[in-house]
Amino acid sequence: MVPRQNRLSRVTTAKEGSQLPDTAPAQAGTVRGARTLAVLLGTAAFLLYMLYSWLQWTSFAIRSWDLGIFTQLAKAYSQFQAPIVSIKGQGYNLLGDHFHPILVVLGPIYRVFPSAFTLLVVQNFLFAASVVVISHLAIRRLGRLPGACVGAAYAVSWGLQSAVDSQFHEIAFAVPFLAFALCSLMEEKWRSAWIWAALLVFVKEDMGLTVLVFGLLMAHRSRRPAGLWLSAWGVAWFVLATKVILPSMNAGHQWAYQSQLDISGLLAHPGTLLFQADKVATTLLLLAITAGLCLFSPITLLVVPTLAWRFLGELPAYWGQDWQYSAVLMPVVFCAAIDALSRRKVLDSARLRLLSGAAVALVALTLLSQYSFGKLADPALSFPTVNNVSAEKALAAVPAGVTVETDISLMSYVADKDQVYWIGNKNPAPEYVLMDVSGRPGVPDNTTASEAQGRFPGSRFVTVYADGHFQVAKAVTG
Repeated sequence: MVPRQNRLSRVTTAKEGSQLPDTAPAQAGTVRGARTLAVLLGTAAFLLYMLYSWLQWTSFAIRSWDLGIFTQLAKAYSQFQAPIVSIKGQGYNLLGDHFHPILVVLGPIYRVFPSAFTLLVVQNFLFAASVVVISHLAIRRLGRLPGACVGAAYAVSWGLQSAVDSQFHEIAFAVPFLAFALCSLMEEKWRSAWIWAALLVFVKEDMGLTVLVFGLLMAHRSRRPAGLWLSAWGVAWFVLATKVILPSMNAGHQWAYQSQLDISGLLAHPGTLLFQADKVATTLLLLAITAGLCLFSPITLLVVPTLAWRFLGELPAYWGQDWQYSAVLMPVVFCAAIDALSRRKVLDSARLRLLSGAAVALVALTLLSQYSFGKLADPALSFPTVNNVSAEKALAAVPAGVTVETDISLMSYVADKDQVYWIGNKNPAPEYVLMDVSGRPGVPDNTTASEAQGRFPGSRFVTVYADGHFQVAKAVTG
């Protein structure tokens, strides 16, 4: 029988937090193991994203004009200038388009690595950082194998795939901010959660509404008023951005995207908010990528603000799974799934966690070939380089430091060295015009030059490069 004094001393020691000598190293090893595995998953994700971006870049597979736009922004910030983006129009201040002051951090990065491709590297790094954060949480909460399955599934989730494929957008910063904020919320690190969530308002104006919901979730979990202050912060910045800052910097003196919210159409036909094929598919796929587990956590409510403005929008591109619009939803639904598996008693069992992790991974594997990364199965077919020589010669025909009007085909490649205008706007007469004519077989070599003269009366253009794919015309005097 152990003497009472000895028993009391042992209890006292335990209360003071001392552990047996072999326990602390074991726990420390578990933490280090989770962190190492999470970093490995993030590194693998970064390499995968970079492979895809590199194949896009080297095959001149440009998705839209956005990479060129943000390249001009980064270039302006690198020179300590306002983000005047001529691709959007003469003298167009991009801070009047969307409210994204966080992008100022691109300036010093671009100054060291002055290339549009740098922006793709930055975005891929930010996405990969979110993979590390979410994987680390999943492994710690669910165990090594199921956690790794969830982390890997997140890394190749269709929202991130589409964002990588769409190339750079400001939401690249929102993805890791949300990941850090949600993981801090689930770990009850309230100050950290508050700070990361608060930063979202500087990524894009609509994120203020996401911060509103995040603050309410935080207030509910923490039972502290800080969450309500966070909600107020989000609403205040949403109103300030859309009613004051954006209109003051926009040429039309308004929030440029307010007209795309079809409120009157919704009131006339309320069923259109959800009951359209693309909207239904997007909603179902958000549930599917976590095998429905996200439904068991209130964290899923964070998808509502983003889905609301997208589904209210009149542009069909907002409704589906393409482009970058769903990237910010990926950290939400995956953290919700982790939260459900680790907090609710009905789901909290080792066997169910393993089966759930396997189910999430299986869904990710099934969907993998249906989205952008499926192209990696046959890079030669998906990223052909047959026209690379033509593109390189066309680019070589345009010197540095000139003004260029162009379509989106090679826009991002000339934005680094020249002042670029998009042909769809009313622009001042440029020094060069570069056009992709591959969709117009048989056109004469002087087509781009003659069309430029028609757009700019009084100017004269001559062809300096032409083949079956690209034509370059130069303005001449006399």
